[in-house]
Amino acid sequence: MAIPTGSQAPDFTLKSKMGEVKDVTLSEHRGQSNVVLLFFPFAFTGVCTSEMCDITAGLGAYSDLNAKVIGISVDSPFAQEAWAKKENIGITLASDLNKETAFAYGTLLENLGGFGSASARAAFVIDKAGVVRYSEQTPTPKDLPDFNAIKTKLAELK
Repeated sequence: MAIPTGSQAPDFTLKSKMGEVKDVTLSEHRGQSNVVLLFFPFAFTGVCTSEMCDITAGLGAYSDLNAKVIGISVDSPFAQEAWAKKENIGITLASDLNKETAFAYGTLLENLGGFGSASARAAFVIDKAGVVRYSEQTPTPKDLPDFNAIKTKLAELK
């Protein structure tokens, strides 16, 4: 079960590869911007591709709400980079290859469709102080988060 609103968001440092390999750390945004964390099961799958492409197309709306968007999956940063290039995904993708971040956020599914452990589809809004202000884990990996509710919460925090 996803961690509840009002919780201190677990910090993380994950690898991202969009050209160079770099660290993505939640706490680097503290005091500067709100963060939307989007956990998704796997790159190169239909629902995940649709979700990340839709978010990329509407990225300006999140910027206008003073929010950074980070997508997190258990894929390697190299697979994420190939997927982002193929699908023109423009958000930061971070690799939770060791699955510790999904576990910390309560989104780790032990055996998703027989493929092993992966993250459930989930969304979190983290405010500038590092507190979870919105928490949603979808009923199934095929269901998308309520992006209108996420934008409403961000508007309240702006």
